[in-house]
Amino acid sequence: MKNIKMKVARVEKDLSQAQLAKLVGVSRQTIGLIELGKYNPSLALCIAICKALSKTLDDLFWEEE
Repeated sequence: MKNIKMKVARVEKDLSQAQLAKLVGVSRQTIGLIELGKYNPSLALCIAICKALSKTLDDLFWEEE
Protein backbone atom coordinates (compact mmCIF):
# COMPACT_ATOMS: atom_id res chain seq x y z
CA MET A 1 0.00 0.00 0.00
CA LYS A 2 1.42 3.39 -1.00
CA ASN A 3 2.36 5.76 1.80
CA ILE A 4 0.68 8.90 0.52
CA LYS A 5 0.63 10.42 4.03
CA MET A 6 4.40 10.28 4.27
CA LYS A 7 4.84 11.85 0.83
CA VAL A 8 2.37 14.65 1.65
CA ALA A 9 4.13 15.36 4.96
CA ARG A 10 7.51 15.44 3.19
CA VAL A 11 6.24 17.85 0.52
CA GLU A 12 4.61 20.06 3.19
CA LYS A 13 8.05 20.34 4.85
CA ASP A 14 9.49 21.25 1.42
CA LEU A 15 11.90 18.30 1.49
CA SER A 16 13.01 16.19 -1.46
CA GLN A 17 13.33 12.43 -1.06
CA ALA A 18 17.11 12.91 -1.00
CA GLN A 19 16.92 15.56 1.74
CA LEU A 20 14.68 13.40 3.94
CA ALA A 21 16.92 10.39 3.30
CA LYS A 22 19.97 12.35 4.48
CA LEU A 23 18.14 13.46 7.63
CA VAL A 24 17.26 9.88 8.60
CA GLY A 25 20.41 8.15 7.35
CA VAL A 26 19.11 6.08 4.44
CA SER A 27 19.29 6.29 0.64
CA ARG A 28 16.90 8.32 -1.50
CA GLN A 29 15.83 5.03 -3.06
CA THR A 30 14.73 3.73 0.35
CA ILE A 31 12.49 6.77 0.88
CA GLY A 32 11.05 6.31 -2.62
CA LEU A 33 10.33 2.63 -1.97
CA ILE A 34 8.63 3.40 1.36
CA GLU A 35 6.42 5.98 -0.38
CA LEU A 36 5.57 3.42 -3.08
CA GLY A 37 4.73 0.82 -0.46
CA LYS A 38 7.48 -1.50 -1.72
CA TYR A 39 9.66 -1.36 1.40
CA ASN A 40 8.63 -2.01 4.98
CA PRO A 41 10.80 0.22 7.20
CA SER A 42 11.99 -0.82 10.65
CA LEU A 43 10.35 0.78 13.67
CA ALA A 44 13.55 2.77 14.28
CA LEU A 45 13.40 4.17 10.73
CA CYS A 46 9.68 4.96 11.08
CA ILE A 47 10.42 6.92 14.27
CA ALA A 48 13.30 8.81 12.60
CA ILE A 49 11.05 9.73 9.66
CA CYS A 50 8.31 10.90 12.03
CA LYS A 51 10.76 13.10 13.96
CA ALA A 52 12.16 14.58 10.74
CA LEU A 53 8.65 15.38 9.49
CA SER A 54 7.24 16.48 12.90
CA LYS A 55 4.54 13.80 12.75
CA THR A 56 3.49 10.86 14.91
CA LEU A 57 3.63 7.19 13.97
CA ASP A 58 -0.17 7.25 13.75
CA ASP A 59 -0.06 10.27 11.41
CA LEU A 60 2.22 8.57 8.89
CA PHE A 61 2.02 4.82 9.29
CA TRP A 62 -1.37 3.86 10.71
CA GLU A 63 -3.53 2.25 8.03
CA GLU A 64 -7.21 3.16 8.11
CA GLU A 65 -9.59 0.25 7.65
